[in-house]
Amino acid sequence: MVAGTLIAIAIAVASGLPARDSLLLATLAGIGAVGAGLLGLVVMNSMRSRSIALLSSFAAVTTVAAVAIGAFVASGAMFISSHDLSALAVILVASATIGIAFALVLGQRVSEARRSLAETTRRIGKGDFSPSNRLPAPAEFALLADELEDMSARLKHAQERERALEASRRELVAWVSHDLRTPLAGIRVMAEALEDEIIEDAETVARYHAGIRAEVDRLSDLVDDLFELSRINAGALRLELEPVSLGDLVSDALSAASSIANHKGVRLNGELEGRSPELELSAPEISRVLRNLLENAIRHTPHDGVVRVETGVDRAHAFVRVADECGGIPERDIDRVFEAAFRSEAARTPVHGGAGLGLAIARGIVEAHEGEISVRNHNGGCAFTMRLPMRS
Repeated sequence: MVAGTLIAIAIAVASGLPARDSLLLATLAGIGAVGAGLLGLVVMNSMRSRSIALLSSFAAVTTVAAVAIGAFVASGAMFISSHDLSALAVILVASATIGIAFALVLGQRVSEARRSLAETTRRIGKGDFSPSNRLPAPAEFALLADELEDMSARLKHAQERERALEASRRELVAWVSHDLRTPLAGIRVMAEALEDEIIEDAETVARYHAGIRAEVDRLSDLVDDLFELSRINAGALRLELEPVSLGDLVSDALSAASSIANHKGVRLNGELEGRSPELELSAPEISRVLRNLLENAIRHTPHDGVVRVETGVDRAHAFVRVADECGGIPERDIDRVFEAAFRSEAARTPVHGGAGLGLAIARGIVEAHEGEISVRNHNGGCAFTMRLPMRS
């Protein structure tokens, strides 16, 4: 309204109209236009639930009516002849017809865009996240359509991830049930044998007691792994970060794993590239990752094989690479090795043991440190690489 008033004053000054005539024309035209506008506003409020095409058409009619009433009131006050008023009416009707036609076209396009968005919304609500055939639409509707498409893609990804997690959970339950039954069955058999006094010699009794203790330790380790994995999946893992030498952690892990390697007949080779990186990390958790990686590598490396451990810095990350001689991982399985309870067909034998939770736990701990862990086939085996960010 302020802009329109200023433009009207500028036109009056430029055309040399007297100030009194300009004020009179503006007042009469404004009163007529405001009256038409208020009436149109009342009618449009009562039509809010109608289609956009009808509303836009009525908006065009209201605009033209406001201009026409203002023009006729002002023209009548200036004593224009009836011929001139008729000519003005013809002009206004012709202009109104074109304006309403364009308003109808615009309303129709907006309605089509709205129907397209409604169809997309219904499709997403039914679980169909495939891309839709979109019609050309105004910028606001196009932006909304883009948001719906993005939401559809995110929902599709979430649905696929949920299905994968559900399959992983079912597989985990199956493996854990199997790994629980095996030691429990062994404990029951040995306990019943001791209870029924089937065995009497001291050496066999001691061996049975040792067997029961070993199976209990195995169950305890499995329960600990399940508890740790549940903490990771629930986001309840609490890290107490402190400055630690990564080289020292790797050295300690190699020393702890040496007895297992010697028993298996596997050699451990450690190599430090440059100075040992100093990192802010949780030493117990990273030590557990290193222990899991080393035990996994030793378990799958044949007798007289070598497990190589490299530690160093690569740009803004410190890394530890554990390479074994397991013969490699099938390509169909390499993307699943960090899933809970996943074991390839080659691993489903008693010699490999474990519930398949170690690598899943390792990934969760590394990601909690804002790092990453990966695996690739390399030189007849596979290499697991843990990368942790350097803190400045």
